[in-house]
Amino acid sequence: MKPRFPEHTRSRRLRSLVGAGAMVATAALVLTGCSSGGGSSAGGSKLTIEDYYTATYNPNYNVCAKKVGATLTINHVAGAGLIAKVLQQASSRTLPDVLMLDNPDVQQIASSGALSPLSDYGLSADGDVPAVKAANTYKGKLYGLQPVTNSIALYYNKKLLQDAGVTPPKTWDELRAAAKKLTTGKTYGFAMSNINTYEGTWQFLPFLWSNGGDEKNIDSTEATQALSFVNDLQSDGSLSKSSINWAQADVNTQFIAGKAAMMINGPWQLPTLNAAKGLEFDSVPIPTRTGSAPVAPLGGEAFTVPQTKNAATMKLAGKFVGCLNAAKMQTVIAKNTGNVPTNITASEAWGKTHPQVSSFVTTVQTARARTGELGPDWPKAATKIYTAVQLALTGKASPADALKQAQSQNQ
Repeated sequence: MKPRFPEHTRSRRLRSLVGAGAMVATAALVLTGCSSGGGSSAGGSKLTIEDYYTATYNPNYNVCAKKVGATLTINHVAGAGLIAKVLQQASSRTLPDVLMLDNPDVQQIASSGALSPLSDYGLSADGDVPAVKAANTYKGKLYGLQPVTNSIALYYNKKLLQDAGVTPPKTWDELRAAAKKLTTGKTYGFAMSNINTYEGTWQFLPFLWSNGGDEKNIDSTEATQALSFVNDLQSDGSLSKSSINWAQADVNTQFIAGKAAMMINGPWQLPTLNAAKGLEFDSVPIPTRTGSAPVAPLGGEAFTVPQTKNAATMKLAGKFVGCLNAAKMQTVIAKNTGNVPTNITASEAWGKTHPQVSSFVTTVQTARARTGELGPDWPKAATKIYTAVQLALTGKASPADALKQAQSQNQ
């Protein structure tokens, strides 16, 4: 699965579609079950669910529908249009019974009054990764639950590192030295997405946050050190100048083609990586300046119960959301999606039996919710961050000046 990221030219409300762990879905509409349209169904045994996944997620839904005794209608909506559709549905009172949201969008939709607190159904995020609870809480009330989550880590080509006598780096100095040594011929030592969308911000955040930088004010020494580090990788020739145009899928393509020895990416790339013939890879947490634990952004989607004014159906929807978030079900969904269970105990056990995601299991323990500090105002900061990265990497400003200019923007 891969995150979805809205175009940076969207309106302020729609720019709350911050990706990361957020995943792009097909524009096709898939319906199952015998009910049509959104909104609540009479009788309390029918549920509608809306998401931006594809039909591959349907088996997960069907397990819980059977368990709670519901007949389910599943509506898959194009990711970029989900929030606009949700806002329209809230206005026309045609919201689905269960609504999936990218976790950075939960607070915005909750603030509109469209969602019901999950405590109404006896649900909580106790035992889940702390950042998951934070991302889905608005004014002290929990509005969403995430069965699985994700973040980003440093993938590396095992053969290229072994041939160069390089060990997976843990610090910025080690990463810079390794990237420089691994850069040879048509192969760059390191790749990441620095595109001028929220996707570029998502990939830069581990460098910013792990170094003590803060989105409230990106014109800081810590932020300058982080952007200078990325800029230095490009100046060394270890990072392609094309990274300013690369989405995460493009970075993955470079890695698979052997044009990048190391890359930053997420667990949703694992199916593609595993399908690549002859590619031997592994991953480690993203290196930090001092070698401390990384602070990376938390991704993934939450399931919510909209205010449909049908008490019986809302109660059933609550049971359905609770089923999806049960620890055992989390592992089922993790297996189907390549992500990490949000329950801490289940996550740790999952990492031990699924080594390909062990670095992500480690990373999500200290991950941060993007809306944790600024809430619905997070998109303003996200725009400033990718703007600064672009200014610096295109040579229009020094890292310090780029951050200063971007911070002064009034989005």
